[in-house]
Amino acid sequence: MKPDIHPAYRTVLFHDTAADVYFLIGSTVDTDRTQQHTDGNTYPYVALDVSSASHPMYTGQQRKTTNEGRIAGFNKRFATFGSGGKKETAAAQ
Repeated sequence: MKPDIHPAYRTVLFHDTAADVYFLIGSTVDTDRTQQHTDGNTYPYVALDVSSASHPMYTGQQRKTTNEGRIAGFNKRFATFGSGGKKETAAAQ
């Protein structure tokens, strides 16, 4: 293997600014910022907008969609097809 062609793999301090949570993760990300962590060591620092600590998918706060099924949507859309545009009533059936 050629020497010095791979990026430096090091421990980086990632900060989820939405949840105010810090993660120490091994990474090759390039950053000029550093910050001292609670363990007293100084690490390269990267600010994140979203991580697993704040993403709705991982926190269980995702929206519940009330979309009906594809077949029900199809039936609703084409319920009047062939009747001249008039919906059938229960008495006429």
